[in-house]
Amino acid sequence: MTQLGDDCFVNDGALMPLAEALRLIDERIVPVTTAETVPLAAALGRVLAATLRSDRDVPPHDNSAVDGYAVYFDDLVSDRPTTLPVVGRAAAGRPLAGVARRGAAVRVFTGAPIPRGDGDGGPDTVFMQEDCTRDGTRVTLPPGIARGANRRCAGEDVAAGSTLLRAGRRLRAEDLGLAASIGRTSLPVHAPLAVALFSTGDEVRDPGGPLPEGAIYDANRYMLSGLLSGLGCTVSDLGILRDDADDMKAALADAVAGHDLLMSSGGVSVGDEDHVKAAVTAQGGLTFWRVAIKPGRPLALGHVRSAGRQVPFIGLPGNPAAAAVTFMCIARPLVLRLAGAEARAPTLFSVRAGFSQRKKAGRREFLRCRLEDGGSLPVARKVGPQGAGILSAVAGADGFVELPEEMTYVAAGDTVPFLPFGEVR
Repeated sequence: MTQLGDDCFVNDGALMPLAEALRLIDERIVPVTTAETVPLAAALGRVLAATLRSDRDVPPHDNSAVDGYAVYFDDLVSDRPTTLPVVGRAAAGRPLAGVARRGAAVRVFTGAPIPRGDGDGGPDTVFMQEDCTRDGTRVTLPPGIARGANRRCAGEDVAAGSTLLRAGRRLRAEDLGLAASIGRTSLPVHAPLAVALFSTGDEVRDPGGPLPEGAIYDANRYMLSGLLSGLGCTVSDLGILRDDADDMKAALADAVAGHDLLMSSGGVSVGDEDHVKAAVTAQGGLTFWRVAIKPGRPLALGHVRSAGRQVPFIGLPGNPAAAAVTFMCIARPLVLRLAGAEARAPTLFSVRAGFSQRKKAGRREFLRCRLEDGGSLPVARKVGPQGAGILSAVAGADGFVELPEEMTYVAAGDTVPFLPFGEVR
């Protein structure tokens, strides 16, 4: 159950700092999805529901890192070549039959188990075949090798009992490979978060239909649906709601059933036709409304109650660039928290500003920029106009230059933090 209240920055006119909004999400939102077990091949992008620990060593045995010859280091002459008989052969999946003896070499191949010894640990050092001279049944080995060279130890990759992946991790391809390496064929994961998505506005139309004077095609629903799907959510497209308070109340109440989160775009500002905020307040409450960021100030987080259930609601701005910024910076942490994912702040990278910019103190600004080669640091250049409605600037950017609240001016050449889109998708 989420712990959203109706207490913060709703009616006093103050703008909430972004850090405070994220803190409230971290403190008050808990995972709401159930756990299920899925085949390993279906787990990509899902959120791990239980910590994965290994019950075995990987590799399970000492093995050769190269094609060559396995010997006892103590059989080698330190200051001149050593010649030993070759007494057997071991390959990956085909270990030496019997045991290795001292005073002899065993032909080994990459991945082959290091032969067992007769009452000891067996050969401990492997020569690369390129360094050796083979003459029939004997091999000559050069001096100077280190004890244990080219020998991979059991458990070198994964030790039995070690923690591999922690609960809350969004599983990547390499994570699936790691799970497979310890023999797992399935993993416990959180069920996908079910999100109800709609747009608002009498001026908004679905693409493909006629476009009356004063109307626009709905870009937000398609963009937000893609971003949600990229986070592993299942999305119910509820279409476009008219600017009618009663219709919005009914749509919100109906959407509670079967969904874990309600998301809208548009209708959360202060205009006469902005009814979303009032509809949410009437059927639940707001935790915060209006955040001190640009673009994206009109944003609402709250909850809706219906038929004994309470479901979080987030209302994003109607302007497409503002919707993109607020999704990546605020809605994304909310979605991941509800879906059971671990909290992880995105990594910012240092770049040089390829522009000069004045800004207002007290708010955080996100400039849509692309990166160019700049030598020691990449150079970030603004992509087109930076208005809240300019979606083409988002589409042409590599990420955001993030200007903190206290900053009031950036000069070309200054070092600034950059948030790549790959960190927030």
